[in-house]
Amino acid sequence: MSSKHPSFFQSVERNFDKAAIHTGLPKGLLEQIKVCNAVYQMRFPVKIGKDYHVIEAYRVQHSHHRLPTKGGIRYSMAVNQDEVMALAALMTYKCAIVDVPFGGAKGGLKIDPRSYKEADLQKITRRYTTELIRKNFIGPGIDVPAPDYGTGSREMAWILDTYQTFKNGEIDSAGCVTGKPVNQHGINGRTEATGRGVFYSLREVVSYKEDMAKLGLTPGIAGKTMVVQGLGNVGYYAAKISIEEGDVKLIGVSEYEGAIYKEDGLDLDALMKHRKKTGSILDFPGAKNLKKREDALELECDILVPAALENQITKENAPRIKAKIIAEAANGPVMADAEDILLKKGIMVIPDMYINAGGVTVSYFEWLKNLSHMRFGRMQKRFDHNTYMNLMTTVEEMTGKKIGTKEKLLITRGAEEIDLVNSGLEETMVYAYQEIRQIFKKKKDIKDLRTAAFVSALNKISSDYMTLGIFP
Repeated sequence: MSSKHPSFFQSVERNFDKAAIHTGLPKGLLEQIKVCNAVYQMRFPVKIGKDYHVIEAYRVQHSHHRLPTKGGIRYSMAVNQDEVMALAALMTYKCAIVDVPFGGAKGGLKIDPRSYKEADLQKITRRYTTELIRKNFIGPGIDVPAPDYGTGSREMAWILDTYQTFKNGEIDSAGCVTGKPVNQHGINGRTEATGRGVFYSLREVVSYKEDMAKLGLTPGIAGKTMVVQGLGNVGYYAAKISIEEGDVKLIGVSEYEGAIYKEDGLDLDALMKHRKKTGSILDFPGAKNLKKREDALELECDILVPAALENQITKENAPRIKAKIIAEAANGPVMADAEDILLKKGIMVIPDMYINAGGVTVSYFEWLKNLSHMRFGRMQKRFDHNTYMNLMTTVEEMTGKKIGTKEKLLITRGAEEIDLVNSGLEETMVYAYQEIRQIFKKKKDIKDLRTAAFVSALNKISSDYMTLGIFP
């Protein structure tokens, strides 16, 4: 990191310090919350073809105030210890904000997954898991990884299988990792959870007339224009669900290969087909190619969703940002010194540790499912259906009128697992924002949502420590 900018972890610490002064908590307690409790840096060899590759990897457990610790594993050439520490710290605060009972953790391997065959990626993933097992850095009650940038359900399945090989007979072993395929003890709705959480958060944020008036916007999400940076898992589902359920207009997209713009709105499904066919979002019919992929960040829009990597909005490009709301769907896309500029311009920044917490929320549901050894909805779905059906029959008998078959089925259906997961996610994101907003409105010396979110997290974490009697 150049001397011009603080490192990612330094940015997180700066935001922590900014919020800490508003809590009135003891200095020693704040220091304990702030530091990373355990950092495991490793190097291990993996045979790829005829050669041996030495893989640089990390697992950081930021806070043990609650166990297990929780956080994704990313595969990227940008991985370093500072980044993993920052991401682990954000996980601690994220879990606290949405009332998920985990400490924060994160893992990273310094590899480009696109440079390896599937069989080689499997070797690397299994060896990494073995290293975690050896050092007691993984387990359903110890540390529970999940997907992140460059990984997905496939890698989580490999981790589970490796863990179960070493821990044969451990009854709760399926809870050692989340984000697994549904047929491998996963949960419906996990794939799109972070993107769906972004949508639920945005819908709640823009519902307050008073807040939107300050931005020159009307309340409600319908009709708002959106630009998305990164069409990975998070960005794609954030855009797709916002379009389909919120009637948002997607006008710009930035990806690895470039960026495009269309004033009257992009057809996301058609764009994805175009990219699959051509290998690029560029030259999409009806859309304009932008000179640089970074130019999409500077498009005029209501909502900008950086959903790629950290440090995308800097003090250099912040003065040119024209969005009214920035939704940090990625971790740390806005640097601390850039945020100062954005706030002075009157731009609302919805912090990452709140708005992208949908993934860890549904990971929590998956973990609970693994520990209970039963899918959600199994006990009550048919009971609810039969109860509602009897009620409809009673209404028909009392009124002498028949309810249509289609309408009756719609009214009487019991909740599937996906319905319960989405309902729980929606409640979590809505309630968490209401808590953050209450702090923001109540404490007049807090000028931004990130600081309010940090205060919410620190109050909850400190309560845990005090309950444990560590800091009476």
